[in-house]
Amino acid sequence: MPTPHHPIAIVGAGLGGLTLARVLRVHGVEAAVFDLDASPAARTQGGMLDIHDDSGQPALRAAGLYDAFLAHVHAGGQATRVLDRDARVLLDLPDDGAGGRPEIDRGDLRRLLLGSLPEGVIRWDAKATGARPLGGGRHEVTLDDGSSFTTDLLVGSDGAWSRIRPLVSDARPAYTGISFVETDLPDADVRHPVSAEVVGGGALFALGAGRGFLAHRETDGSLHVYTAMEAPEEWLDGIDFADADAAKRAVLDHFGGWDKSLRALVADAEGALVPRRIHALPTGHRWDRAPGVTLLGDAAHLMSPFAGEGANLALADGADLGLALVAHPDDTEAAVAAYEEKMFARAERSAADSARGGALLFRADAPHGLVDMFTGGGPDVSGAAASA
Repeated sequence: MPTPHHPIAIVGAGLGGLTLARVLRVHGVEAAVFDLDASPAARTQGGMLDIHDDSGQPALRAAGLYDAFLAHVHAGGQATRVLDRDARVLLDLPDDGAGGRPEIDRGDLRRLLLGSLPEGVIRWDAKATGARPLGGGRHEVTLDDGSSFTTDLLVGSDGAWSRIRPLVSDARPAYTGISFVETDLPDADVRHPVSAEVVGGGALFALGAGRGFLAHRETDGSLHVYTAMEAPEEWLDGIDFADADAAKRAVLDHFGGWDKSLRALVADAEGALVPRRIHALPTGHRWDRAPGVTLLGDAAHLMSPFAGEGANLALADGADLGLALVAHPDDTEAAVAAYEEKMFARAERSAADSARGGALLFRADAPHGLVDMFTGGGPDVSGAAASA
């Protein structure tokens, strides 16, 4: 059997890869998408996303999906509360409908993008294990079932631990010093009314020095909570997450003296606790132009979630690359060079903001730095709880 060839191949069916495929499709350009998941429903997609009016929203307009996006927006989701460790409310901002960062469930946004593509565009259960240049800008990608394909333009949209990134860069994500433990409280108004009141209608930041709770009310009425800790990289290895009760105790050992209503965000959680270390590529990560290959989203510029930029950048990257390819139909290299120049500058700014946001959230006088930001100073990290 001859090796299949695709003029444009996208590795990774995340938000960025799907946006690229959709924008190309709008303009009559075909692309093949390969994803490691067995199906679209193979795993949950995380919590809420705030979609910014200067990045994510223009990308959805370019994809012809902006109106459909608005139909899924979480009404009231831009409300924000800031509490200290004693659960004292230091800031309570309602969602008055005037904000530029409406909230949407990540799963709803992904389904919107998936539904905009014809059957067969995405090859599921197709995990890329490596790629190699063939010369002349062409590449061969090997999949874990032993098969392979070739392409004229290879786009790595395969996340933090990208298998495509080594074609252009030796950089690897580094641990940022922050670890998360994720918990969920379903049907919060009925089953967890105290926690529902603490979180409110949108995002919660309950912070102290080096730790805190970042939470958000989701569209199904559940609360999604990220318990954040400044900790050594191996901290999570010492917790038995197979035993939910033991894991809760281990996490809450670091929140002695915090108000009971805040500790309940972990103590009363239902289901598994999910550990997550926060990694980032170097701020300003970039590479020399390599013919026939590029990256987008976390594969290109993984950063901490403390400015709420990750999903927005992935959407913007996908749209910008698609529009550049359409604008240069006979010169792929010119298109990719134009895309990368814009992407590098935008990602560097956002990565710097994200790093500053993490320092602000967990500094010694937390949460006062965050209150100062909301009232006029410091980097905007208002999307951190939603986009972590």
